[in-house]
Amino acid sequence: MHNQAVLNRIWCQTLLEELTRFGVEHICVAPGSRSTPLTLEADANDKLTLHTHFDERGLGFLALGMAKASQKPVAVVVTSGTAVANLLPAIAEAKLTGEKLVVLTADRPVELVGCGANQAIVQQGIYSSHVCAELALPSPSEQVSLRWLLTSIDEVMHKQAREGSAVHINCAFPEPLYSDQPKSIYQDYLDSVAKWQCSGKRYSQQSFAMTSPAFELSEWQGRKGLIMVGSVSKSQAELAKQLAEKLAWPVLCDPQSGASSDWAYYDAWLQTEAGKALINQADLVVQIGSRIVSKRFNQWLAQSEVEYHYVSDSLARNNQDHLMQVHHACNITDWLEQALLTPIHSIDNWAAAGKTFTECVLQSVAKQTGQTTQLTELALATSLTNLPNDTHVFLGNSLFVRMVDMFGQLDSEVYSNRGASGIDGLVATAAGTVRIKDKPSVLYIGDTSLLYDLNSLALFTHQTSPCVIVVTNNDGGAIFDLLPVPQAQKQSLYQMPHGYQFVAAAQQFKLEYCLANTLVEYQTVVEQHLTQGRGCLLVEVQTPPEQASQHIKAVIQDLHASL
Repeated sequence: MHNQAVLNRIWCQTLLEELTRFGVEHICVAPGSRSTPLTLEADANDKLTLHTHFDERGLGFLALGMAKASQKPVAVVVTSGTAVANLLPAIAEAKLTGEKLVVLTADRPVELVGCGANQAIVQQGIYSSHVCAELALPSPSEQVSLRWLLTSIDEVMHKQAREGSAVHINCAFPEPLYSDQPKSIYQDYLDSVAKWQCSGKRYSQQSFAMTSPAFELSEWQGRKGLIMVGSVSKSQAELAKQLAEKLAWPVLCDPQSGASSDWAYYDAWLQTEAGKALINQADLVVQIGSRIVSKRFNQWLAQSEVEYHYVSDSLARNNQDHLMQVHHACNITDWLEQALLTPIHSIDNWAAAGKTFTECVLQSVAKQTGQTTQLTELALATSLTNLPNDTHVFLGNSLFVRMVDMFGQLDSEVYSNRGASGIDGLVATAAGTVRIKDKPSVLYIGDTSLLYDLNSLALFTHQTSPCVIVVTNNDGGAIFDLLPVPQAQKQSLYQMPHGYQFVAAAQQFKLEYCLANTLVEYQTVVEQHLTQGRGCLLVEVQTPPEQASQHIKAVIQDLHASL
């Protein structure tokens, strides 16, 4: 007796079981009928924690955030049609930042594609080069061995383990999709992989390791080097700071590292002649991790003649200016720990003068923030070190992240989407990190970004651990104040002012709400919620449209005068 619905379920059971053996623990599911075999098997697998969202675009970013925080692959299930296309933004981001998504898309069988059938689009190849591997499964059939299914799954999953980013497995399910018959009606078919089922191991094994080029830290002793810490974990950033201290080198900490140093605010003082003169003495740069926010540092690196080393656990090229580079492709933590074991005799830090620049930036910022009791984005950017201990931070891609880079310091675990640096999916990605870490968390996001991902506030409706979403509402894209856009069209075609506020959005998604007017009020309500509250609080900070850019220009102008 042929029962297509049962065969569909057997294939999905086999697929999902093998994924768990590759480390998948969480699976994110959107509603849909064609994806029924995947959804029901995901629900039945006690090794998987199931998450749902009605918005596929947000669902993809939720999975991205979970993969980011867990450092493990996370599966995503959607139905056929445009649901598949809605995952592309999250997949594109994962390609650039390395998070491992396993994208399981339900599809019509081949005979229903391209012939006018409902909800059928060409799904094979839809993600193009944004995935590291793709597997187009045929319709489940007894004529196709479960052993073939397993080796095919293993091939793409092993490639993901080596290279990172997303894989796409397209699953063509013929109807019927529902059946009351047990899987045992195909017992002989199931028995063909009984040994695998009982083993608890992956069907096929691969052994590989990324190796680091040999390096002698002692050769760097006495040179004028500096360490740039990029998008890494807080623990890795602390190891990098220890290495800098051992070498007696300055260390620059990108906001994504969650750490700070004596060389804070470098994106501000690198805009001065004195700052450039100091860093120009460097003859060697060791960059730990990727995706540096600072435009000024990237410009300096591109124009310098320094010896450039890059340490990353990804094999992907990260060299936007195509400089001569030594890429240490290895586990970042292992590399740093090995480096710290190397005997080195420290000498005086060649760049100790950089500490005075830090003080000058603080004084220039104080001149601006001390002029008013109203809460400004500049004051907000300088407040991140005042968060309660063990608070996690997610930095969005608005003007605010640039202000933190110039004028802020951090002492937190930090997450971001700085691959494609899009404004889409930031709420959903932050929700994913919160679900994995279950720590008090703050998301800093711009108003346009929040409008773009408003649906994903639903992911915080039932959140129990305390988290705060801080939206800086300057009525549109204030970052364009810093870019050379045509003045005549700046407002209408770039900033696009909207005139909206977010109190009703908080009400719609059952979140607490606060409109903060002063820095004291803001800090009080945020600290109280993170230490004593429960669930999600949306804090809105309303500022005049051009205030932030005016403050940036005023601080930099004052720095030029004082340095």
